[in-house]
Amino acid sequence: MRYVSLIYDYSPGFTDPKSWIKRIAAYSGILEELAKKNEVIAINRIDYEGEAIINGVEHKFVSFNKQRTHFPFRLNRFVKKLSPDIVIVQGLHNPLAVIFLRIILPKHVKIIMHHHAEKPKPGIKRYAQKLADWFVDAYLFASTELGLDWVKKGVIAGAGKICEVMEVSSIFYPIDKSSARQQTGITGSPVFLWVGTLDTNKDPVNVVKAFLKYSRHNKGARLYMLYHETRLLSQIRELIASDTAGAAITFVGQKPHEELLYWFNSADIFISGSYYEGSGTAVCEAMSCGCFPLVTDIPSFRMITDGGRCGLLYPPGDEQSLISALKETEKINMAEKGALSLEHFKRKLSFEAIAHDIQQIAASLL
Repeated sequence: MRYVSLIYDYSPGFTDPKSWIKRIAAYSGILEELAKKNEVIAINRIDYEGEAIINGVEHKFVSFNKQRTHFPFRLNRFVKKLSPDIVIVQGLHNPLAVIFLRIILPKHVKIIMHHHAEKPKPGIKRYAQKLADWFVDAYLFASTELGLDWVKKGVIAGAGKICEVMEVSSIFYPIDKSSARQQTGITGSPVFLWVGTLDTNKDPVNVVKAFLKYSRHNKGARLYMLYHETRLLSQIRELIASDTAGAAITFVGQKPHEELLYWFNSADIFISGSYYEGSGTAVCEAMSCGCFPLVTDIPSFRMITDGGRCGLLYPPGDEQSLISALKETEKINMAEKGALSLEHFKRKLSFEAIAHDIQQIAASLL
């Protein structure tokens, strides 16, 4: 079977193909797994033109339509010339482009759209998304619940096209915890880890408030926070500065992505406060290292944690519920839960599992 992975959006500032593939490794690993049994072509749009075969995937770097356009005719014609059986369109935010792609492709070619955290557009733009639904054979959502929201809002006609497939996976793996802590310098028992942007959707303020209160109950607990955007940093610093338990929280800041291997393996528990996620890359990465997730009860996290079987869930923004969940972790056998998290990752969230799911879906369409 021949797959074409299509990115319509242009990403300026990237001139080296290997660096670009490394940047999108959380997704390109899926294509590499698909390529073990199929022919896979990936169309990338950066400041580079050419071709490169990387881990079995034929990457084509093209410069068509660098300016944002709803009608990328040259790019669509290029896709047609590749004679695909399946086209996987990355993202649900280019409906008009998909409509015209469907018009020029042979009828036997199937179009799959892969959700990447987009939400239904407002106003007239939603009508374009609704129209595009007529031309799409299947949708991949990290959680069926996320897809059903699009059905509820009238964008997707019915639930029959929705397939539950994790958006991305993790390049990380378990290593010895003591060796990892030598690299990170982490101390404490238990150790909690935050990885994410400091914005209102991630809600680090609620996490910090709850943890400060919890750390008075468990004086050995420590929270380490890694982040690369700092919108709420000053507010959080004020919270910590005014609290006698502030020493329990350490601001680490930004680290190179490859170093997160050591941080995820150093921690006992990964904590999140998100109100919405298209999937949950950091949670997935934590679980790939056997780290136990304490995360919000939202659709994508319910899927990632197997309905909470592999972790603890609490309502977003609920400080008291989070404090209770933090205390609940003291009753849990972390070694057992960590192993359960890792087993679920391999079965449902790994590159191999995602590629297998996509292949099954593609086969059913053809």
